Amino acid sequence: MKIDEEMLHSFDAEIIDYRAKQFIFQDGDAPLYYFQIKKGTVKLNHYDENGKEFIHNILSDEQSFGDSMLFLKKNYPMNAITLTPCTIIKLPRKSFFRLLKENPELNCELNSCFSQQLYFNLLMMQSLSSTNPTARILGLMDYLKSFHHEEDLYSFHVQLTRQQIADLTGLRVETVIRTLKKMSESKTIKIDNKRILY
Repeated sequence: MKIDEEMLHSFDAEIIDYRAKQFIFQDGDAPLYYFQIKKGTVKLNHYDENGKEFIHNILSDEQSFGDSMLFLKKNYPMNAITLTPCTIIKLPRKSFFRLLKENPELNCELNSCFSQQLYFNLLMMQSLSSTNPTARILGLMDYLKSFHHEEDLYSFHVQLTRQQIADLTGLRVETVIRTLKKMSESKTIKIDNKRILY
């Protein structure tokens, strides 16, 4: 969800600059802020008991994260880590709820956003249960593209490395590389100077 920046500032939001590879919050932290990316890329992840990383999402400019946790009295089950230098808008939890109370139209937008996330999470789970690597990768790309406004073919730049795609889909990186090549040959995606366009 994107909330107008001026509106956020009118409710006491602050702007924080982060270096690349810096934690914004960690697994187990209490959700105290609404976060919106002004500039940069953020990864949501967690590590299993063996230290293997599982990436939940990779977000960029004008996207928010951790919103749903503000409505629960539970700590974050994941980390938010900057992949690039980032400028993040932080709004304290109390101010966030005051903003929603004083601007009820935002509640509908928020519900729509949560519904979209739930819908695509379900689609993502279905695609991850497939043994077909193309279906898994397409499920991931559809999920990521759903957060952006581009709908035309090749209009969405998948800003993930081959390793990150492997981590998100549970595939080996070699399988991802082979599958992306086949997808490019069938014109499902376009690879332009190593950039994946979907």
